[in-house]
Order: sequence, then structure tokens, then C-alpha cells
Amino acid sequence: MKAIQAFKLAAGTMLVAASLHVYAQDAASAPAAAPTDSAKAQVKESKQQLKSAKAANRALSRKVRAALAKDKDISVANITVRAKDGAVILQGTVPEQGQVDHATDVAKGVAGVTSVKNALTIRPVGT
Repeated sequence: MKAIQAFKLAAGTMLVAASLHVYAQDAASAPAAAPTDSAKAQVKESKQQLKSAKAANRALSRKVRAALAKDKDISVANITVRAKDGAVILQGTVPEQGQVDHATDVAKGVAGVTSVKNALTIRPVGT
């Protein structure tokens, strides 16, 4: 009976020793936890680029919306303009088919617009 207890004690000791050895290797081979200065600079630069891209997209959306509002043949009350990297999406409703086609032409004429996706639908006034 004492031989079994001695065997269990020896096996347990070997397991503990092996686990400590494995733990020591993992801790030694782990990369540094703190980011480097160059990594921080890259993150900061990418955030600034994202911020400026969003600002450019908002500005282009406003320019297209202003051009649509200037045109007397288009009712912009229910039109939403979205822009991303020069691509413009027109969404919403207009009362006549002619306004759908004309809105595309007006949006294409704005500086900075590379493409226009027209998702406008026709909804007569009063419905």
C-alpha cells in the first residue's frame, strides 16, 4: 500500500515540476506587453487619416445636397445623400420619374463625384 502512495507522490511531483517548467518558457517567450513608439505613431496616423476621410465624405455629401437643393426641378425634402470616397448614393423618394433621372445628372456634375448610385423611388405627393 505504501508503494502506491509513494508512486502517486512521485507522479504528482513530476507533474508540478513539468508545469512550472512550461510556465517559465511561456513567460520568457512572450512578447513585450507595451506597444512601441512606432506602433503608437502608426495608430495615431491611421486615426487621423480615418478622421480626414470621414470629413471629406461629409463635405462631398453636403456639396451634392446643396447642388440638388439649388435645382428648381428637384424636390429634396425626402432625399438622403451619402458619399464614400467619391461614390455617391441617393436614397429617398421624389414625386415624379423625371426627378429621379435629373437628380442623377445633377449629382454627377458635382466636383469630386466619381460615381452615382440612384436608389430614389417615386412616391406621388399626398400618398
